[in-house]
Amino acid sequence: MRHVISLLLENEAGALSRVSNMFSARGYNIESLTVAPTEDPSMSRMTIVSIGSDDVVEQITKQLNKLVEVVKVVDLSEAAHIERELMLIKVRATGKDREEMKRMADIFRGRIVDVTESTYVMELTGSATKLDSFIEAIDRSLILETVRTGVSGIGRGDRILRI
Repeated sequence: MRHVISLLLENEAGALSRVSNMFSARGYNIESLTVAPTEDPSMSRMTIVSIGSDDVVEQITKQLNKLVEVVKVVDLSEAAHIERELMLIKVRATGKDREEMKRMADIFRGRIVDVTESTYVMELTGSATKLDSFIEAIDRSLILETVRTGVSGIGRGDRILRI
């Protein structure tokens, strides 16, 4: 099962390395990882997507809590949450393909953020499924480059990850 694990950790050199090393040392795979400072500059929020049984994720959570830098760990997948991903995709946009790419950006609520004579760079946000659907919907031969951020997630309602 896919789990979205969110954690608060001290914003210091080496913290990310220790978290990723914990995963690799135990043979757990990280599907996606994002990290950035929070509203408190001394803290960072990390979102990790990993695949595993509930027992494996429970073990991961326990191991993460043992790390000195980690302040709090939450499995967002246990309750209602929102997750988004950002994708920048550079596509060939010449001739008839130019209008088609504009149309596809509109359909998927994307934005064209850079235009040259032969290319568009489009920005799309949404679930991983939405971004995958966009890639499947366009002619793959037009894709020049793709960059994705990985999942960022937050609990819905009163569910807050805070010290």
